Amino acid sequence: MTDNPPVTEAPGTESSLRRLDDLLEDLYRGQERISQSDIYRRAVAAEMPAELLTRIAALPEGEYSVDEAADVLGGSLT
Repeated sequence: MTDNPPVTEAPGTESSLRRLDDLLEDLYRGQERISQSDIYRRAVAAEMPAELLTRIAALPEGEYSVDEAADVLGGSLT
């Protein structure tokens, strides 16, 4: 029996953008700013696509508003 490789979503697909928007909505509920490391940890826990994890990891350390995070990561919550 062979293992099938994991299915990955193409960056920028509607599904991956929706998942990113859902993650950001959840992260920022009741929060004004979130650190890059917290965004990354939550994205890993949510099993976000590798391409998105790479973009989050490349963010400079610091805190981001939801608008800043969405702009940088390609979400539509601006």
